[in-house]
Amino acid sequence: MKHECIWLADVQQRVFRELVEAFSRPGEVRDLTPWLDGATAQRAVLATLMDGETTLADPHARLGAADWPLLQARIGTAEDARYVVADGRRAPGFEPALGTLESPESGATLLIEVAAVGSGPLALELAGPGIDGPGIDGRRELRLDGLHPDWLLRRADWTAGFPLGVDILFTDATRIVALPRTTRAAPMGNPPT
Repeated sequence: MKHECIWLADVQQRVFRELVEAFSRPGEVRDLTPWLDGATAQRAVLATLMDGETTLADPHARLGAADWPLLQARIGTAEDARYVVADGRRAPGFEPALGTLESPESGATLLIEVAAVGSGPLALELAGPGIDGPGIDGRRELRLDGLHPDWLLRRADWTAGFPLGVDILFTDATRIVALPRTTRAAPMGNPPT
């Protein structure tokens, strides 16, 4: 039986490097096409990050049954899992783990799939560490398509008690973009309804 390339160690190392770059440069779109071989970006990220020690929740049933044994992740709830896979078109109907003051790193990472990363009607102005520009914090525009507006409202609540909060990785078919809890995000102009 031949496995998809996303399950190969050398591919996962390349995807991991792209993840590091994405979180180091919030709002900068990273294209994973060279390593996907037909898989989606979200599945490639999951194949890279999951192991027997991680907890994963799939409240919107995004994953196929065949992926779970390969991921080896422990199944968690959206409220307590370290990683949560979500459909960006649907409103978030859960409260993810935000971490604690003693362990803020235990806040969840949300892997939110949208129709398009880097293009679309929703424009966000990003500011914060890792964004290039004049002064300490630069500014960057991020465009998304297929994101329910409640995600941005809830994210604002979830990250209001910094260092508590969630980190977000948006994915489309082939691209990723990170929105760490340290990044400020505000809709530009009139957000789409």
